[in-house]
Amino acid sequence: MDGRYWDGPAARREGGTLDVKKEQPDKEKTIAATGATARDRRELRRMYDDVVQEPVPEDFLELLRKIDASKSKKDETT
Repeated sequence: MDGRYWDGPAARREGGTLDVKKEQPDKEKTIAATGATARDRRELRRMYDDVVQEPVPEDFLELLRKIDASKSKKDETT
């Protein structure tokens, strides 16, 4: 058991003590991770906004038209 996780029963089974301390992350690592996460969110948002602004491809629009026409014909026969 390396001390990162608290598992009292496992410590007993493995013959260890129950005073296993959880590792405390360094403040600097926490701050860096938080900054990276915020940057990642901003970048993902920017990428999403770019994709949303792109026009729908003509092939996709044609496929949607065919589906709509097929549904219309099906509705007319029922």
